[in-house]
Amino acid sequence: MGKKRVMVPAKDLDLSTVKYEHEVVKAPHLTGLMLKLFVRMVEAPVLGSLIMSFLKKQNKMVEMLQNTEIPEAPMFKPEFPPQDAEPSVVIVDEERKPEDRVELALKCLPHYDPASCWSGDSLPSFRYWKIRDYAYAYRSKLVTPSMVAEKIISVIEDCNYHKPPTPLLISFDAEDIRKQAAASTRRFEEGNQLSILDGIFMAIKDDIDCYPHPSKGATTWMHEVRSVEKDAVCVSRLRSCGVILVGKANMHELGMGTTGNNPNYGTTRNPHAVERYTGGSSSGPAAIVASGLCSAALGTDGGGSVRIPSSLCGVVGLKTTYGRTSMEGSICDAGTVEIIGPIASTVEDVILVYAAILGSSPDNRISLRPPPPCFPDLSSLKNANTLGSLRLGKYTEWFNDVHSTDISDVCEDVLKLLSKSHGCETIEIVIPELHEMRTAHVVSIGSETQCSLNPDCEDGKGVKLTYDTRISMALFRSFTASDYVAAQCLRRRIMHHHMEIFKKVDVIVTPTTGMTAPKIPSTALKDGETDMQVTAYLMRFIIAGNLLGLPAITVPVSSAFFSP
Repeated sequence: MGKKRVMVPAKDLDLSTVKYEHEVVKAPHLTGLMLKLFVRMVEAPVLGSLIMSFLKKQNKMVEMLQNTEIPEAPMFKPEFPPQDAEPSVVIVDEERKPEDRVELALKCLPHYDPASCWSGDSLPSFRYWKIRDYAYAYRSKLVTPSMVAEKIISVIEDCNYHKPPTPLLISFDAEDIRKQAAASTRRFEEGNQLSILDGIFMAIKDDIDCYPHPSKGATTWMHEVRSVEKDAVCVSRLRSCGVILVGKANMHELGMGTTGNNPNYGTTRNPHAVERYTGGSSSGPAAIVASGLCSAALGTDGGGSVRIPSSLCGVVGLKTTYGRTSMEGSICDAGTVEIIGPIASTVEDVILVYAAILGSSPDNRISLRPPPPCFPDLSSLKNANTLGSLRLGKYTEWFNDVHSTDISDVCEDVLKLLSKSHGCETIEIVIPELHEMRTAHVVSIGSETQCSLNPDCEDGKGVKLTYDTRISMALFRSFTASDYVAAQCLRRRIMHHHMEIFKKVDVIVTPTTGMTAPKIPSTALKDGETDMQVTAYLMRFIIAGNLLGLPAITVPVSSAFFSP
């Protein structure tokens, strides 16, 4: 009999005994021929099981899941205690029409000054217009949605000829875009615009249904086994607000990667440095916003997939509270860690898009009993000053565990600026059992993904997946039912720790990623790559949002903000 590790109940854990442990992932970095050979080995009936067992033992997963007695009961979905309304917010009824919610959100934003975008009679470049910039231009007849559509179509078509290629979209129909834009233009001519989002161009990640485009999840075959008959709920809500949908954005295949590498349709490149990754898995949505082509996009986030690419591309990405937006009409619509969330160039644009798409599914309203959603009221200086009452929780050892100190230094400067300019208080905290949290997350998302894809993979489609996806699937297949239950017991422990932390602070602050955008190895373009060390750095700070269903946002910062 092996020695069993026994965890004390979460409520009895002495935080003074918690020691921070740097995460060390033990797995090979492979590309090219070695990647192909490794896939052959992990998919072999006996050898594959031995390899996966060895890797899990090396990374202490077996110890955590099978050789540990966890006293807590399992928690199969995030469970939050009742919450009081925060100060300076506006409560919104999620049963209201999307366009009414958007109008309410608009009233919560600071005053819009057109002079901040336009000076004189000249029309500025289309790049990086905010949603309210477009709305002003349309209403002032400076430009029409049809004119903008032609510009966007031209840029998208030119992407096919870039060196190196910059594949932003997997599915794109120029005539459909023109049709949507013409309808929006007519509404403005007649004074019947649907909302502030009317005429706003957005891209939809390829794992979210957007009729009539197929949803491939960036695979070569998903559209063959899963037809699209209508828009996903979130997409339908955007259409009702007048949004113009430009197509299905590129992504890491089936969301199973943090870089955005995709040999099937080409790897989306970082608009700010084409030799570097965008991050994943919502690579296309983040890149299309960061390039200035669209004001916003929709992504999905099961393990940082909205926040990681938003961070690496320098845009804003919101991971909503679990269950706050409906997953109906997405490829992965039955999991307990994934959400649909907006990506935009500014926080105010994220608020407007969030207002349109929010609304729990009927099942989640029954099981989660979520409090009513709300928007921050930024319409007056008095309300904006409530920022100073925020208590910011910082776990310094974790905060500083980054690939380059440039990251933590700049983020530290932001905290100092918030303290100096707004009076925010930074409070030192300790977050126990970070390794347990990572293990619980990978088992949860892996088991749920495997369950969702298993019928098709058993039908022979699994061998058509990219090599790095097949490695992930081999790992997921190795998880047992007892592993999954143990992960849910850990989830309850981690939730307890975080609820205790939130009694002392309002927000936990970290860098979004532990490294900046990694370079794309030339050997990884054709067949992909697996690099778990990079994945560990990119996912270091994002897991709690997914495992516990907590809201999280990434906002870009730069050392240029603090230059004298």
